[in-house]
Amino acid sequence: MSRASTPSALDRWFEVSARGSTVGREVRGGLATFFTMAYIIVLNPLIIGTQPDGTGGFLGGGDAPDLAAVAAGTALVAGVVTLLMGVVANYPLALATGLGLNAFLAFGVASLPGMTWADAMGLVVIEGLVILVLVLTGLREAVFRAVPAQMKIAISVGIGLFITIVGLVDAGFVRSGSGTPLELGIGGFLAGWPTLVFVVGLLLTIVLMARGVRGSILIGIVVATALAVVVEAVAQLGPRTGADGEVADPRAWGLNVPALPDSWVSAPDFSTLGQFSLLGSFQAIGVVSVLLLVFTLLLADFFDTMGTVVAIGAEGDLLDAEGNPPRMRRILVVDSIAAAAGGAGGVSSNTSFIESATGVGEGARTGLASVVTGIAFLLATFLAPVVSIVPYEAATPALVVVGFLMMTQVKGIDWADLEIALPAFLTIVLMPFTYSISAGIGAGFIAFVVLKVAKGKARQVHPVLWVVAALFVLYFAIDPLKEALGVS
Repeated sequence: MSRASTPSALDRWFEVSARGSTVGREVRGGLATFFTMAYIIVLNPLIIGTQPDGTGGFLGGGDAPDLAAVAAGTALVAGVVTLLMGVVANYPLALATGLGLNAFLAFGVASLPGMTWADAMGLVVIEGLVILVLVLTGLREAVFRAVPAQMKIAISVGIGLFITIVGLVDAGFVRSGSGTPLELGIGGFLAGWPTLVFVVGLLLTIVLMARGVRGSILIGIVVATALAVVVEAVAQLGPRTGADGEVADPRAWGLNVPALPDSWVSAPDFSTLGQFSLLGSFQAIGVVSVLLLVFTLLLADFFDTMGTVVAIGAEGDLLDAEGNPPRMRRILVVDSIAAAAGGAGGVSSNTSFIESATGVGEGARTGLASVVTGIAFLLATFLAPVVSIVPYEAATPALVVVGFLMMTQVKGIDWADLEIALPAFLTIVLMPFTYSISAGIGAGFIAFVVLKVAKGKARQVHPVLWVVAALFVLYFAIDPLKEALGVS
């Protein structure tokens, strides 16, 4: 082999050529993933940074919100754990503070009487350590392997629909209706310059993709952002919501206002790091409440990750014949460490992000893309003003396009076999309809077990699935159970 054709050390370490990729694709994919999920740096502080705990204090220990510190901590932890995923597991998967988990922590845990934010973050650390033990003992991997391959496909397709509706709603293209759960735009019509930015970004991305242009998703994000900056400079729309959190102008920007910042660099404030109390919650709310809360966090985190890992691997053609990704245990170990790291960093549990599919859609197939995304997150601790330029309306077309790519896998399900088709259907539809990946997976697993029993094929159900289905029954019944036990 000539020197010119010898793979570089970087190529060999990340198996770039072996997986049919190039360094350029990995870099593009890593950047596309970052820009698609960079919203978490802005959104996480708005969710957990503005909510007082049960004693009236705010995250970081102050008596007022400190959004800059929460944003810096969010970016730092995301950068570190995503780098870890790339280097240790060599998988194109990025991690950051999990949406849903952070809202549950803010409104269902930290706000409990007597609880502090440090206590709540301590619960997250405990949850992450428990999951790590499950991984090291092989239980989490056993669950992963016990899931039938077609159910894994259903999980991937369901997540594709889930991120599609997330993109459409975040962009304001689809909204809550006056007489219907959802409707097109405002009153059934598209209105507002931000919606136009979304439409232009979406059309540009799908045209570039159809023409086989490399970097189509990233190009779409950049061009749509540039258009958004111009629109805001001319129209001066401002944010959609006012200071009180109520919608002030439904035709304005959904999250970030895409204006060029006065300063491109700011010194990060990492004061949230280490702000957790490992055992404080036991004294604040009691052992039973702690166990139920940890169980709820654990189950949601556990299966959200499983669905995300499978979906990313399916999109990148990285799964084996049983639907399992390479180096699965390493992936799960890093994800578990990330959950605990999020609590230790004072920014809520970090978990695998389905937005990683954006990078895979750009051609990323290795952990090098995760390294690029991780570095971008670390830089974002200094460049928060730059990240804040990209509005929802410019980033969300990527989610819709990736949703389409993931939807194409639906042909792998045998729809004539009702024993698998019905559970698969419930898995797929309940994810977007309930806005919960875990709800879709749980309903699918329970239906799979029930149908096997009803058909006299209970022996075909893997023992692990019996346990998982039972846990999901408990998960869905958690509120009635708490009420029966007299737990608030």
